[in-house]
Amino acid sequence: MKIFTYMEKYDYEQLLFCQDENSGLKAIIGIHDTTLGPALGGTRMWTYDSEEAAIEDALRLAKGMTYKNAAAGLNLGGGKTVIIGDPRKDKNEEMFRAFGRFIQGLNGRYITAEDVGTTVADMDLIHEETDYVTGISPAFGSSGNPSPVTAYGVYRGMKAAAKEAFGTDSLEGKTIAVQGVGNVAFTLCRHLHEEGAKLIVTDINKEAVQRAVDEFGAKAVDINEIYSVDCDIYAPCALGAVINDETIPQIKAKVIAGAANNQLKDTAHGDTIHEMGIVYAPDYVINAGGVINVADELYGYNRDRAMKKVEGIYNNVERVIEIAKRDGIPTYLAADRMAEERIERNRKSRSQFLQNGKHILSYR
Repeated sequence: MKIFTYMEKYDYEQLLFCQDENSGLKAIIGIHDTTLGPALGGTRMWTYDSEEAAIEDALRLAKGMTYKNAAAGLNLGGGKTVIIGDPRKDKNEEMFRAFGRFIQGLNGRYITAEDVGTTVADMDLIHEETDYVTGISPAFGSSGNPSPVTAYGVYRGMKAAAKEAFGTDSLEGKTIAVQGVGNVAFTLCRHLHEEGAKLIVTDINKEAVQRAVDEFGAKAVDINEIYSVDCDIYAPCALGAVINDETIPQIKAKVIAGAANNQLKDTAHGDTIHEMGIVYAPDYVINAGGVINVADELYGYNRDRAMKKVEGIYNNVERVIEIAKRDGIPTYLAADRMAEERIERNRKSRSQFLQNGKHILSYR
């Protein structure tokens, strides 16, 4: 892998390799862009097939966080860490404390959080060595479980997408097919049920499905049937890549809005659903409630303030739709453009400020 060629192509700022022999730590920190502020992104622990695969994942995820944070209106850049190892058997206290020291050495340039394969307990260990970590235990002043907040953001974004498709953001009487009924999706279902929506649900976890049936009067369907059901809104809240060549011909919904990451298998599928007239709420815009919530910890967590920001996901989805109309592009591209325009505005503002400073010094 030609690392510098890759970094130059996608304009990455920094790639750091961290190892600690005693604990077995092998971590890679990718920092994509800090124009808007320090890079915020979680720490993922995974058994990668190769070191190159780990590097690629760190870089890819870091860039994704740049766009997610920018689109969410946060004054934060994008970064990500991957730790090479099996999260079920390779963890130890020394590993995460050593990693915390590496983060501390960056002096606030990168702030981490929980991700796939890591837990709140792991973040607490990192916190023993640095304050540049979010998603720690509530006892330390954190925001706690992010799932309800993420769900509320998805709910708000779904309403904005519904307004574009149906002329009203009311979900009363709308039939919504929810794929996956995990922690985020179950809370989402509660919001939808309370507004009077009709729910169709599926999940590989039969107990989760039954819980939704019992509490919300949802209709349960097989995991392979969820794409083809008659519904107004399809909400992918489980696996990624579910919008693909096989599923698109089955979808009857006018809106796609859900919590899952990387919903489009390929960008071409975003073009296809756009041509079909489906209103798509881009995943990293609509599911940003979690990162908005943990980012508030950096100011001393205030739940009311955080929830007010999460409500703004409604406006963010509206803005994406406006850009899509303005530029004649699909919403997945409009989301990228919204993030890029914000970063570029701030980059120009910073450049102008520095230039003015040089003029002042020259005058003196």
